[in-house]
Amino acid sequence: MKIKVINGPNLNLLEFRDSIYGQKSLKEIQDYTNKKLGSEVSLDWFQSNSEGEIVDEIQSLLTQEFDGLVINPAGYSHTSVSIRDALELTKIPVFEVHLTNTHSREDFRGTMLTAGGANFIMSGLGFETYYLACKMLVDRKKRNK
Repeated sequence: MKIKVINGPNLNLLEFRDSIYGQKSLKEIQDYTNKKLGSEVSLDWFQSNSEGEIVDEIQSLLTQEFDGLVINPAGYSHTSVSIRDALELTKIPVFEVHLTNTHSREDFRGTMLTAGGANFIMSGLGFETYYLACKMLVDRKKRNK
C-alpha cells in the first residue's frame, strides 16, 4: 500500500513550537510512523509552507498511484478554500489530521475549511495521529478487498 503524507506550514519546525505540539520533530514523527507501519506500507512524505505548493502536490495525486492521502494542512485548515477544492478532486480516501485538538484552542481554529474535502478527520492524539490515520487507511483497504 502506498500513502502520500502532506504537511503544511510550520510543521517543519515542530521542535521549536509551543509544547502543545509535543516534543518530536517532523522527522522524528516520520521515522516513528514509517517504523511502526513496517514494510507493508510505503509513505511518501511532503512538507511545504506554501499554499500553492500544497495544492500542486494534491493535484499531482490525480496522475499518480496512491491508495490514500494523509494531510495536516496546519494553519491552512482554517483559511484555504484552494486546498479544500484540490482535496475534493482526489479519487482516493483523504484523512485530515491534526496533532492538537483544534476545537479546544482559539475560536478560529474550530472552523476547518479543508475538512470538507476529507473523508476522515482525526485530531488531538499528538505524534501518533499520523500512524493511526495511516493504519486506519490500511485496515480500510484490507476490509474492502
